[in-house]
Amino acid sequence: MRKRTLYETAAVALFCGLIVCGCREENADPKAEAPAPVKVEHEQDANVVQVDHPEQFPLFTAVEHVSTSQLVVNGVVSPDISRTVPVISLAVGRVVEIKARLGDTVKKGQVLLRVQSADMSGAFSDYRKALADEQLSRTQLERAKLLYDKGAISLNDMQIAQDTEDKAKTDVENTGAKIHVLGGNLAHADIVVDIHAPISGVITDQQVTNAAGVQGLASPNPFTISDLSNVWILCDVYENDLISVHIGDTAEIRLNAYPDRVFTGRISNVGPILDPSLRTAKVRIEVKNPGLIKVGMFVSATLHGVKKETHTAVKSSAILHMHDRDWVYVPERDKNFRRTEVVAGNPLPDGMQEILSGLKPGQQVVVNALVMQNTVEQ
Repeated sequence: MRKRTLYETAAVALFCGLIVCGCREENADPKAEAPAPVKVEHEQDANVVQVDHPEQFPLFTAVEHVSTSQLVVNGVVSPDISRTVPVISLAVGRVVEIKARLGDTVKKGQVLLRVQSADMSGAFSDYRKALADEQLSRTQLERAKLLYDKGAISLNDMQIAQDTEDKAKTDVENTGAKIHVLGGNLAHADIVVDIHAPISGVITDQQVTNAAGVQGLASPNPFTISDLSNVWILCDVYENDLISVHIGDTAEIRLNAYPDRVFTGRISNVGPILDPSLRTAKVRIEVKNPGLIKVGMFVSATLHGVKKETHTAVKSSAILHMHDRDWVYVPERDKNFRRTEVVAGNPLPDGMQEILSGLKPGQQVVVNALVMQNTVEQ
């Protein structure tokens, strides 16, 4: 019994020695001498964290921001119909030359195509005949007046000669007007008609090719020209949001192609008919085009109403964008911070950003939410 106790004593001594050696090795680690990092403790609520040194996270007091009501919708750029003009050829014939193409920018009066037309040949023939008849009738009238003054003919004969001259003048005017309508020039007889651009703009549609036939008003318009100095933005607005859309309200237009540019427009029409499947109405915004806006572009339109609304504004750095949501860190008691979801609005001057909901003026938030989030995730 005594010998067994000695063995036990030796085992205990050996175990204690190993523990002492381990402790000495741990004390030799230089990382153990470094200052402890900020300690973050998560409460039962996943959005609440606790830090040992809250003074490391400066705070900002949210301020009040007054703005008008707004609605963000999507739309597509379309030409202004009132500034879209078809190019027509009243002369029937064959196209002999095309001087413009789809997408070209043209000036008013520019020749777009040339048409060889039998109508023009017939019109000039009628005009020449009318000129010859008018010259003959004028000569007969002069002779009739001379004879009437000498008493050689009656007043009735002189009046008949005057009527013939008047009708001949009318025929000359009518045949000349027909040539003008067909696109001809009285001073230059030619069976080839030049078709000119009625306005300045961009050719947005072309329905003619070389050697094609033109059938006047019975055929499709050879060209369509759109003046794109002003364009329409057609947006789809859900019926629940129509209460905040009014004719005359301003709108901010942002293009995917130019995200840093903001264009200003004005609502000119709210469609009276809803799409039965989407339950949306077409809202038309008129925008002055500096030359960058292209027909067919997708845009994002922010519609501003006239009603004033009070929101909140904080530093842009105080907003954390994570998982397609916006968050801020709000301080609570006992060194706690709560991550609160908000709805961010438009950027404001001086590095500020609008908060539409989730935060009230006077509340404090962490100035740099990203630093706080990185600390929490450590």
